[in-house]
Amino acid sequence: MNPSRVVIVTGGTFGIGRDITLSLAARGHSVVAFGLETAQVSSTAANAIPSLKAELEQRGLQAVLMEADVSRAEDVTRVVDKALEKHGRIDALVNNAAIGPLGTVLDTDEALFDRIMAVNLKGPYLCSRAVLPHMVKAGGGAIINVGSGAGWGKPNMAVYSASKGGLVALGAATAYDFLHHRVRVNTVVPGGGGIVTGMSLGRVGGDPSRFGQGAPGTAAGRSVNGEDVANVVAFLISPEAETISGTIIDVGCFAHQGGPVPAKSATHTV
Repeated sequence: MNPSRVVIVTGGTFGIGRDITLSLAARGHSVVAFGLETAQVSSTAANAIPSLKAELEQRGLQAVLMEADVSRAEDVTRVVDKALEKHGRIDALVNNAAIGPLGTVLDTDEALFDRIMAVNLKGPYLCSRAVLPHMVKAGGGAIINVGSGAGWGKPNMAVYSASKGGLVALGAATAYDFLHHRVRVNTVVPGGGGIVTGMSLGRVGGDPSRFGQGAPGTAAGRSVNGEDVANVVAFLISPEAETISGTIIDVGCFAHQGGPVPAKSATHTV
């Protein structure tokens, strides 16, 4: 069995982050997960901590759950201090928190631009900056950024795309900078449709029945889910991935290559 890791998961109380929190806790890792309980712009994620706490208890699992804003340095410091107080170290960070309002550059006002960048890019910067000294002092660690195929540009996602493209670059640069400190930095890109998050539901008016229709799916013959992403995160924080840094792992259907993968036709043959 892999040794237990102390892992901070941003946006770890809803959607993909919730699945990552549950999966890592089930593997015996010590998780400190945080998010906001108030729904953010274009998102339905709200009041998530009570239900996650109940599921953890039902499954006999443990995790520290906190309400904090990833874009506020004082909140990030509070989370890091809590992790150190509770567990004495920080082995891994999962930068998952994000918001994804749709729009072109003409549809996105300056205040919304600033908020998207604050959560999606400044947040990972603040969290990485807060944990890196502890990882360096301990002789290593792992940072996993949750990216998006939009990081290579997608229609009607101008500023969200810019933020996720910046996250890929930030991760790669940080991987270079801390390679010899044995801190590994990688990006995971969910793809293939099917993952229900506050962001995805917000884009369809909160109606789950409108989500994922026409999704191309994956090589598994189904859409990707949060557990698929969590499995890759678990691998990347494990000793088996100790040589992997500065890379992008696409969990789905080539989302990082610009996509989209066409839907399988009814007449598809080999």
